[in-house]
Amino acid sequence: MTGVIVVGVDDSETARKAAQSAGLLAVAMGARLHVVTAFTSDRAHVVGTGSDRLVVSEAGIAEKLARAVAVELRSEQLEVDYFAVHGSPAQALIKQAETHDATMIVVGNRRMRGLGRVLGSVANTVAHNAPCDVYIAKTDEV
Repeated sequence: MTGVIVVGVDDSETARKAAQSAGLLAVAMGARLHVVTAFTSDRAHVVGTGSDRLVVSEAGIAEKLARAVAVELRSEQLEVDYFAVHGSPAQALIKQAETHDATMIVVGNRRMRGLGRVLGSVANTVAHNAPCDVYIAKTDEV
């Protein structure tokens, strides 16, 4: 395997479509796939009492989501790692690409039209600031 492709996911269907496109690209390029979910808060909440306590954090929730998508995509042809990265979605993708010397970031085209395009989107921010190639997958309805 050569190179790393980074894709960001949240709990949306469009993010899953972008992840599937990233998986296909990674297989075609012989690259490893990094599935990233962003989180913005370092706070954790303790639920329960005594020895029956559960610590819930945004980072833990983000990691669980990234892991679930990574498990769905993993195959004999595709090596997938998952990460929870602190920052906005665009910052997290850029940080992951810089840290792991990625060859490509894959983002969906959600919010690339209308007011979202004018105000900015993850795809727009990543495209203007990425340290590598950016592939914008068509994830909206045809």
